[in-house]
Amino acid sequence: MSMIEVTRDVKNPLLSRREITCTFKGLAGRLKRLEAVEMISKQFNLEGKIIIPINLKNETGRPTLSGTFYVYEDEKLAKEHLKAAIFKRLEKAKSVPTKEAEPAQAAEVKPAEEKKEETK
Repeated sequence: MSMIEVTRDVKNPLLSRREITCTFKGLAGRLKRLEAVEMISKQFNLEGKIIIPINLKNETGRPTLSGTFYVYEDEKLAKEHLKAAIFKRLEKAKSVPTKEAEPAQAAEVKPAEEKKEETK
């Protein structure tokens, strides 16, 4: 049984894109946009295509997450159709390091600072 249930999968010839709406079971509050894009890419074999997460929404009282994704063949066409803020949000999400990496780096720095203080 898959965690992804497709609600709607429509090809929009007017805008030259595929619009996928699906439900992620048991991932409410734990799934990030980029992780959702990776899951959709693997589920539908969309490697090499531009997948834009438009909306991720938690359902009240249930552990399910509904998501809407647009799949484009060409990035230039996607930038013409969608707002620039969507692409800035995706770039920001890609550039932000995970929280797990930050404490490890901080732990490495602290002993070096303590050693300097002890030698003085």
